[in-house]
Amino acid sequence: MTTRYDDTARDRSAPDPVAFDVVGRNVEKVDGIALATGRAMYAGDFEIRGTLVGKILPSPYAHARIRRIDVTEARTVPGVHAVLTWKDLPRVPHTTAGQGYPEPSPYDTFVLDNKVRFVGDRVAAVAAETAEAADEALHRIRVDYEVLEPVLDARKALAAGAPVIHDEPEAHVVIPVRYEPERNLAAHVHAAVGDPATAFADPDAIVVEHEFETQYAQHCPIEPHVVLAYPDDQARLVIVTSTQVPFHVRRLVAQALELPVRRIRVIKPRIGGGFGAKQEVLLEQLCAALALAANRPVRMTYTRKEEFVAARTRHPQVIRIKAAVDPDGTPRAIDFTVLMNTGAYGSHALTVASNTGSKNLPLYTWKDVRFDASVVYTNLPVGGAYRGYGVTQGAFALECTIDELCEKLGSDPVEWRRNHHIRAGESSPIFEKLGEGKPGVPFTIGSCELDRCLEVGARAIGWKEKRARRETGPFRRGVGMAALMQGSSIPHIDMGAATIKMNEDGSFNLLVGATDIGTGSDTVLAQVAAETLGVSSEQIIVLSSDTDVTPFDVGAYASSTTYLSGEAVRRAAAQVADRIRDFAARMLDRPKDTLSLRGGRVHSDDGRSVSLADVGTESLYVSEQEQICATASCVTEKSPPPFAAHFAEVEVDMETGFVKVLKYVAAVDCGTALHPKLAEGQVEGAVLNGISYALTEEYLFNDKGRMLNDSFRHYKIYSTRDRLDIQTILVPSYEPTGPYGAKSVSEININGPLPAISNAIYHAVGVRMRRAPFTPERVLAAIREKDGV
Repeated sequence: MTTRYDDTARDRSAPDPVAFDVVGRNVEKVDGIALATGRAMYAGDFEIRGTLVGKILPSPYAHARIRRIDVTEARTVPGVHAVLTWKDLPRVPHTTAGQGYPEPSPYDTFVLDNKVRFVGDRVAAVAAETAEAADEALHRIRVDYEVLEPVLDARKALAAGAPVIHDEPEAHVVIPVRYEPERNLAAHVHAAVGDPATAFADPDAIVVEHEFETQYAQHCPIEPHVVLAYPDDQARLVIVTSTQVPFHVRRLVAQALELPVRRIRVIKPRIGGGFGAKQEVLLEQLCAALALAANRPVRMTYTRKEEFVAARTRHPQVIRIKAAVDPDGTPRAIDFTVLMNTGAYGSHALTVASNTGSKNLPLYTWKDVRFDASVVYTNLPVGGAYRGYGVTQGAFALECTIDELCEKLGSDPVEWRRNHHIRAGESSPIFEKLGEGKPGVPFTIGSCELDRCLEVGARAIGWKEKRARRETGPFRRGVGMAALMQGSSIPHIDMGAATIKMNEDGSFNLLVGATDIGTGSDTVLAQVAAETLGVSSEQIIVLSSDTDVTPFDVGAYASSTTYLSGEAVRRAAAQVADRIRDFAARMLDRPKDTLSLRGGRVHSDDGRSVSLADVGTESLYVSEQEQICATASCVTEKSPPPFAAHFAEVEVDMETGFVKVLKYVAAVDCGTALHPKLAEGQVEGAVLNGISYALTEEYLFNDKGRMLNDSFRHYKIYSTRDRLDIQTILVPSYEPTGPYGAKSVSEININGPLPAISNAIYHAVGVRMRRAPFTPERVLAAIREKDGV
């Protein structure tokens, strides 16, 4: 795996990254030693005397009503301290989606309910001294179910007479959007610009229309969901949890259990991977309820089977796309129709569906656009936030369609994209038409080096030479590509904040609500602070994500941490730097505007300087004593897209259908790469995740809705053993609204493998793969169908 930093594309009017002292350099990770030596503390590592084990009784049925439930025997098991059913808890409808308030997801969930809606849905919970006692108590719970007909096919969910999954009267939405649970409609999104039908009717237009299908998949973090909840010595509830959204956890637990927010403290320790799965508030409410009922600490940990079945997944989608271009290749019209399966609950339903359009359609300069998405309930596992967040599914359909249009035009796919993608200084009406539960925010692209990404990526894969190649024999090779865009934060909705205080030795405490979920954001935010304050990153002491201590932040999602939280850090550091200059001006007897911070000192224009340690000591102990500190917030005004060009070379076995990825190139414009090595890690991790999704990952169900492959023995994910040749090329641009020119990088690169590999398979063997994953069975069947076998 190799990385190259392509500097030839840099905007020469922007600051040179090399001129930065800390930003743009591979500084040591702030938690690197702790992680490497095993000293980092995860939620499962916190030990409190008397901690009980919490466990859940899952539903054996996809759709059933609980007529009676008897926990008498369960409560007699030695060592059992609490047994909870729906009768023991407040009946408060809420969403488990960790989103800003008011949430765009429906309030269709209860901590425990008298109806179960998928195999694995929670029926009851126990807390006991040991796991064995908890298991025995679960075994002794007697449940009388009224088994109901399930809905196991998203295409049938809206049919007249289909079983209603959410027939409870409390289910509702808190924002004015379409929600029809009586029809199993969890969300609906529609946007239109112009009249695509006119373009499609033009006899001269070149039109392509096809249906694409994507599958269920799980995030598979190394660390499953883990929560420790306990009442502290002041009768407050402390929750230590592996979450991406600690402040949302606090709010949603307070809501679900009818507790004051002030009674809850949420602490996020190190996290062993999130990828969107931990943007969900799943176990915290139930674990907290058990801790309060037992008046003891309780820890709950999902098993791997529970992680597959009862956590969250990528929403499956069926996308029908129709696109038209003029004979000269000019984009005319596009129509996206999406049917999305949200499973048993509507978590993230509206926003994932919106992103399928809003982060894909602006990539090219279509004159007429129609986007329509229906999100339906089924009695299958629940969809949620997953890296890529709907863009992954849409990019598959869009970029495969572009490849077919280019074939009909006789155009090179790289050149067509270079001629017709959105550029810096341009906008798209989709930015304004498609928001998240409301109209979006119009803005102009401030930075875009997609041209350069296409150029260097094509050269790295050997595009021209390999596209001209036509192979015969049992193993055939092909190359394919895709262009991509995403976003950076949710404008006018999400907010991040940071606090910085100065110490007498010239070091600084950085307090951030932003959550490092293994991405290295603590390190990147420390770099931003250090660059602004003129010190090394070692002088920044980072504390993140404790709702009692750190300022508010929405958390790690929507590709927002670097762009949104990083800007909050920069602003706070700038305020602290300004106050430092006030003190130094008096100490040096020089005007404030003649002073600058660098190398841990305040320098005057006359050559004299004073150390930050001296300034810190002066402020705390000597004259005009004060704590130099500042808190700053950031709400973004736009969502500047990162851009990428992905290229895949594959080899297809004509006798088995097995697809092997030989080489993968990702050329990425993420603005200024604040820490190039961490950016590389984000690119490669996302690419490998995307390749795994494209080739192997898929949920299999029986006719009762039970998942059949709920373990790593039968659910194949790519790992280091499947390591392949991935080349990352960081193509710099400078985003004027981002901290030191940065944009996001973490999500966009999962979106490329599906279309790039599909297009490469077509180049190799002449079959279009429009249903994922591209398993050997499906590829071989397509080859045989093409050959008339």
